[in-house]
Amino acid sequence: MALGRTYSVALVGLNGYIVEVEADIGQTLPAFVILGLPDASLNEAKERIRSAAHNSGIPLSRRKITANLIPASLPKRGSGFDLAIAMAVLLAANDIRPTGRTVFIAELGLDGRLRPVRGILPAVMAAVRAGYPEVVVARANVAEAELVPGAQVRGYATLARLAFDCGADPQDLALDFEPQSEDSDGTGTGASPALVPDMCDVSGQAAARRALEVAAAGAHHLLLTGPPGAGKTMLAERLPGLLPDLGDTEAMEVTAIHSLCSLPSSSVQLLRRPPYENPHHTATAVAIIGGGSGLPRPGAASRAHRGVLFLDEAPEYDRGVLDALRQPLESGELVIHRSAGAAAYPARFQLVLAANPCPCGKATGKGVDCICTPTMRRRYQARMSGPLLDRVDIQLEVERVSLAGFGQPAAEEATATIAERVRAARNRQLDRLQPFGMETNAQVPGRLLRGVLRLDAPTTRILDYALERGVLTARGYDRVLRLAWTLADLARRDVPDADDVGQALGLRQAAAASP
Repeated sequence: MALGRTYSVALVGLNGYIVEVEADIGQTLPAFVILGLPDASLNEAKERIRSAAHNSGIPLSRRKITANLIPASLPKRGSGFDLAIAMAVLLAANDIRPTGRTVFIAELGLDGRLRPVRGILPAVMAAVRAGYPEVVVARANVAEAELVPGAQVRGYATLARLAFDCGADPQDLALDFEPQSEDSDGTGTGASPALVPDMCDVSGQAAARRALEVAAAGAHHLLLTGPPGAGKTMLAERLPGLLPDLGDTEAMEVTAIHSLCSLPSSSVQLLRRPPYENPHHTATAVAIIGGGSGLPRPGAASRAHRGVLFLDEAPEYDRGVLDALRQPLESGELVIHRSAGAAAYPARFQLVLAANPCPCGKATGKGVDCICTPTMRRRYQARMSGPLLDRVDIQLEVERVSLAGFGQPAAEEATATIAERVRAARNRQLDRLQPFGMETNAQVPGRLLRGVLRLDAPTTRILDYALERGVLTARGYDRVLRLAWTLADLARRDVPDADDVGQALGLRQAAAASP
């Protein structure tokens, strides 16, 4: 009896686990069995492997082949195990020499071609962390796999070429077959970079521009309420341009999530800019939060990790979808449970909500043109629940652009100028909060705000009064203090003063207006 052993990686969310692949060639009638909780796509691997091996010149044994994926209790899904199973079977048949602790991650085509799979970055990260730095992937996945520090990556186009390098007899190998080009797999990078929206395009709206700068500086959540055409969407689209570049660790986190979500044939590069997600208001809870059949997949909230999640026309979303965001707004993480298992995805994003004041959008100013009844207005605004809005730091009413402020974009500050102030404020926050394991003011818990970072009583008198009257909740009290610290950082002051606290409370005017 012959036995072959190779290694691959199973992903559960962003967490990867080393899978030991055993192959046994028995003495009974021809068959191919895969054990170890494979899903449908993995169970189909036996036909892909048999055809790929035959067309590569190294046909599999005609006896019973049993492939076992260890640990057997861990669910395994996808076609990324094809190559590891094929190499284990060839090793069991003594067609190749032992491969040691090399990890194999690739899908096999019927012609023997190694095809790319999604999730290569988190899989290689998991392999390196587990002490398996040698990784073999499809040639189209090499650039993505090489983003992982310490990984020793080899890329191959065909199974025959890999088998030859592993000691297979070259006499019958189909070594003359090579894919036409990488671009045929859709991995070309000839697309021109997208233009970044600039704040110069926004006419007027001084208060909203200032609120956007404060939100960017402290990573605060933002609600923009105003009539159609006031510029709410334009402002939200320009928020990512104000955010600083991602650090090395943050960039790897974000790129790993997008590697799971991208098409297998698409090229994934290290993402240095904060992501921006803008789902349509018909999106379901699964699309926003994540989920699906089998093991859960990330949704828009996780794809916006370290970036911006913009929900335009927020009251048009299903209320259950909006309320599902309450937990990640507090914890910065989404843990999704399904029958096949649970998956945890990071979701520390900046939430930006845009809403009209009423269904017709004309209930601004005196509201003489509004055709909505008071009941319709209340019902429309009630679609965004109080607990959700209580977690939004900045709540601003955006006015219509006046004639004086319209048509003069050249007079407004550019994104680069504002981004420099944001970067300086972020650096001040990092110096102050790094000893506590935090980076931005939005992450500061109440125990620090009322402990090491406590402000004196005269400075917080207006907040104490608002809390006593019931205008602010305890959570709202802390969030106003966080805003005050951000305003002080933008002004390059070491400690917020009473004016900063007053301005912070004004930026939360929608919440302060509702008892």
